[in-house]
Amino acid sequence: MDRIDLTQSKDVIGAFNSQNYDDVLKKYTDPGTKYAMSVLTGEQVAGYKMQLACFRHMQDLRRSENKVDNFSYTYNLDKAQVILNFAKVCPDVDAGKPLPLMPWQQFILCMVSGWRDSYGDKRFTEAHISVGRKQGKTYITAILSAYSFLIEGYGFYNQDYLVASNTADQTTKLYGYVAGMISYLISNNPVFAGIAKEETIDVQANKIIAKKVTNRLVKISNESGKFDSYHFTSAIYDEAGDEKAGRYTSRIITGQSDVKNHQFIKISTAYEFLGTEFYNDIKRGVQAMEQDYKRSSDNELCLVWDQDNENEVYKPETWIKSNPLIGMSGLRDKKIHDLTILRDTMIAQGKINEFQNKNMNIYLQVNKDSYLKLKDVEAAIISKFDVQGRQVYIGYDYSMFSDNTAVAFVFPYDNGKWHVVQHSFIPWQKAGSIDAKEKQDGLNYRELAKQGFCTITSHPQGLINDEQVYKWVLSYVDHFNLDVLFFGYDAWGATTAIKQMELNTSWPLEAIRQRTSELKDPTKFLQTGFVEGSITRYNDPIMEKALLNAVVKADAIGIQVDKSKATLKIDVVDAVIDAMYQAMYHFEDFATVNDKSKQVERMTPDQLKEWLLSGKFGF
Repeated sequence: MDRIDLTQSKDVIGAFNSQNYDDVLKKYTDPGTKYAMSVLTGEQVAGYKMQLACFRHMQDLRRSENKVDNFSYTYNLDKAQVILNFAKVCPDVDAGKPLPLMPWQQFILCMVSGWRDSYGDKRFTEAHISVGRKQGKTYITAILSAYSFLIEGYGFYNQDYLVASNTADQTTKLYGYVAGMISYLISNNPVFAGIAKEETIDVQANKIIAKKVTNRLVKISNESGKFDSYHFTSAIYDEAGDEKAGRYTSRIITGQSDVKNHQFIKISTAYEFLGTEFYNDIKRGVQAMEQDYKRSSDNELCLVWDQDNENEVYKPETWIKSNPLIGMSGLRDKKIHDLTILRDTMIAQGKINEFQNKNMNIYLQVNKDSYLKLKDVEAAIISKFDVQGRQVYIGYDYSMFSDNTAVAFVFPYDNGKWHVVQHSFIPWQKAGSIDAKEKQDGLNYRELAKQGFCTITSHPQGLINDEQVYKWVLSYVDHFNLDVLFFGYDAWGATTAIKQMELNTSWPLEAIRQRTSELKDPTKFLQTGFVEGSITRYNDPIMEKALLNAVVKADAIGIQVDKSKATLKIDVVDAVIDAMYQAMYHFEDFATVNDKSKQVERMTPDQLKEWLLSGKFGF
């Protein structure tokens, strides 16, 4: 199949139109595939992420039919139809009776249950589903949970099933939907009444038990975190976007590893918290779908109904992207009217960002003191930058305790731009282990180390190893033959590494006092550079998290960056600002780098010798 990479063009529809799907469309006429085609042909208005999910489905159908790319998954039409048939008899809890599912809801059920691996088990062992507020996600969640317990669990013994959320109240509400649905089916449908009698199903206040086969559906909140003793065949976590949600989910996943046909579904509206497990799941899922040729994360499903940008808050005709219930027959005008009133109210109250966050399902910084907005941080990403032989400004932020130590490299280019690179050194002594450190910070440092964004400390007790930092920085500069114009560091960070640089390099080192009078200008310059687009960076999760964690601390003199919580990491931002202390002047006539009389001072002994022997004594 063609090598399709959408990371730069973002043109899903163009990629779709370049391919031929005639063969698969003759065979697959199910509601899931029909919805995907309606999105890709423009019949159904949908956002970029949903276009990606639909494109992935169509591409994978081709792979499955043509037996290419070592693709071992199949789309089982019978499995898809069974769950759709089940959904037809499930009651909406608010309505008290079954309601027809909309195409987008049918798409979810088909993707979750229809795709299978070579063993006949569900392909997607993890699913990340996100949709705007009040779009009936709990109804879909209840259907999936009831289906797993009643249909997929039939004929099996000792199976565990989970409904979970962040708090006891949230979990109880979700469990109430599921328990109510199962009770209704047992009372109103002879098939399920027969199953209930055969298995002795008992719907209790806190769990549902099939006594004869010892299957159980339990509710557990993240507050309790008591997931260890279970091995869930199906686990559903509602409101997974909350910052608390990722604390214990690894216990769910590890308990499922050897369970046949297992699946973990996380579902949520966007939250104001960035860098959470759910947020990172979606980012990873989008990247995997964009890089169609790589087929990474083959076992993870990512379905997101959201707006493409914040400005669509003024375009009600696009709101169906994040509010798919707008497409319900006969209700479009009423739903848009209600949302418009809510939007105008939020604008009047100065809370439009909350409307964009929850009702438009857009992740963005809603903290008014945030140093940078998500859109500006993401817009700065570029895929390639050649650092070889360039001039560079270096910033260094040394941390003595649980914080990371960061080195930032700022490369001026294109007569008015700056490319920023960071490398962090990760201590784990205070956390107790690197595993605990990763969970504490919400970053997979060991994987990021493989990608070159960080180094796990080599110190046996997990402390920062100054010698390791010093050698790494020198190696990086030497490897890329960099011309170091400036090395700025926290005046309190005069570590052994700094002493060695003073003794063994000719770099112009400068201690920078970490006070507003010294930092206000580079702090503001960096912020403005991101907003105006003159700063670029790699797709580096460590840098991104630091940039989004930073908040503004203002006084009578100016601004500095700070963090709202002690556990948040902004060391990378501090290092970049230290480098910007001089880098921001690079293109000015008065900059040190442009003062020809200073050029000799910056030369190494070898460079000075070469210059003298050349006989070119003029500048």
